[in-house]
Amino acid sequence: MKIMVIGANGQLGSDLVQVLGKRTASYQVIPLTHADLEVTDPRQVQQAFEQYRPDVVVNTAAYHKVDEVESYPERAFAVNAIAPLTLARLCREQDIALLFLSTDYVFGGEIHRRTPYTESDCPSPLNVYGVSKLAGEKFIQATWHKHWIVRTSGLYGLRGASGKGGNFVELMLSLAGAGKDIRVVNDQRLSPTYTYELAHGLVNLIEKAPYGLYHLTCSGACSWYEFAVKIFELANLRPNLQPTTSAAFKTAARRPNYSVLANQAIREKGIPPLKAWQDALADYLVGRQHVSPHLFQGGSR
Repeated sequence: MKIMVIGANGQLGSDLVQVLGKRTASYQVIPLTHADLEVTDPRQVQQAFEQYRPDVVVNTAAYHKVDEVESYPERAFAVNAIAPLTLARLCREQDIALLFLSTDYVFGGEIHRRTPYTESDCPSPLNVYGVSKLAGEKFIQATWHKHWIVRTSGLYGLRGASGKGGNFVELMLSLAGAGKDIRVVNDQRLSPTYTYELAHGLVNLIEKAPYGLYHLTCSGACSWYEFAVKIFELANLRPNLQPTTSAAFKTAARRPNYSVLANQAIREKGIPPLKAWQDALADYLVGRQHVSPHLFQGGSR
């Protein structure tokens, strides 16, 4: 099976390429970085399809700088919605399966929500990023039935998120190392998800799951503050960490107070769940000790 991974040097894409390479010799992985393929250029995308003739396309490329996106909605929709539509059209023409990564930020409008969202819940995004990713979902669903749409949450990986100087875990460790006072919001709940763990889940979907919409995150939930507490506990650090509120920590984009995803569909289909977020975080902290520091600075869009 030939699997094309778009965004192959991003924090999720790089882990997915690695997991596919280890899984079985029957996979031929085609890793395409942003330098290899501009996903918003239909001509380049078509040429890549014609050159490689994949059986499955996994699109991990996204414009995900949530606050910046508020000022550049046209760019967000070009990358997160129109490009997936182009992929879906080409996949339909050539009978190729498509896996699209979406986000918990398609939810958030239910202000008093305190139960995990299932795949059947109605989306209600609060920011441009969430709207653009939801548009990408709808375009794919309306265009080609051979798709897996995967919503996930709070990603962090060894490669680090491009343009963000790493990820939340690395930011916390850096601030602690610099002796900074640290304030983290305690009123936004999510399921932090280690990209290496997610990559295994995505391969399980490709191998075992029927096409459709799936929520796939590490198990359990916490606030960003609770996440930071656990990071420092596992790293044996004791910085001056204090909780704060979303109102006090003003950002350009509104974020959900609650965006925990129930991984209902994978359970119904018998797909193994991902590890608890605490266990996955422990794995990440062990893994980061064995990689080159430059990995925390790179990545694809």
